[in-house]
Amino acid sequence: MSVSPFDLSGRVALVTGGNRGLGQGLALALAAAGADIVAVSTGAATDTGRHVRALGRRFHAIEADLSTLAPIAGIVEESVAQLGSVDILVNNAGLIRRADAVDFSEADWDAVIDVNLKSAFFLAQAVGRRMIAAGGGKIINIASMLSFQGGIRVPSYTASKSGLAGITRLLANEWAGKNVNVNAIAPGYMATDNTAQLRADEGRNREILARIPAGRWGDPSDLGGAAVFLASRAADYVHGAILPVDGGWLAR
Repeated sequence: MSVSPFDLSGRVALVTGGNRGLGQGLALALAAAGADIVAVSTGAATDTGRHVRALGRRFHAIEADLSTLAPIAGIVEESVAQLGSVDILVNNAGLIRRADAVDFSEADWDAVIDVNLKSAFFLAQAVGRRMIAAGGGKIINIASMLSFQGGIRVPSYTASKSGLAGITRLLANEWAGKNVNVNAIAPGYMATDNTAQLRADEGRNREILARIPAGRWGDPSDLGGAAVFLASRAADYVHGAILPVDGGWLAR
């Protein structure tokens, strides 16, 4: 009996921001496809762990603050010590700060860039070294519609997600020949904590929904299929792609 190319059994996925929202949705999709999960987050990932274990997968939680690089080496070492390897990395942890560009502060710039871009690169570097030595692996960066567009009132978020798209392509160029696939998913407008302000604004919510051909906000579970694909053998010849999961937003 042949094994599905989408089967992730026996693999370990490290998911940052894995305690809620998109990160939890991504972790559960990978677990449903067979992967064991390490969830990294600033708070307890109890709920994610309960769901992952209910699927019959192993789970390990690491509480760490990715606003600095200090925890990165320890995250990788602990993941390997607890579950044996890191075969899949999902760089999902992220921040957003909103203010007009003329008023945007250096503190809000640095906070977002440090988590969304700097830590994502250096975690990919640390995991990538192990993947190269092991003969391969899958890295999935969580980009954004603002990897393609400018947005409004989110200067550092736009810069970080545009940068993450560029880093995805750069790492793909360097590591594709080493059997490490580096790709990204660009979520559209998702119903998460990061978009709570937008959804609460009746006018802005109406404008956004009018632009989305699917006619609804995305759910974290909507990213699951794209994540499983990019993490699996089915995507072995996919390198440097940025896959929109946006309800048709970019096609409008």
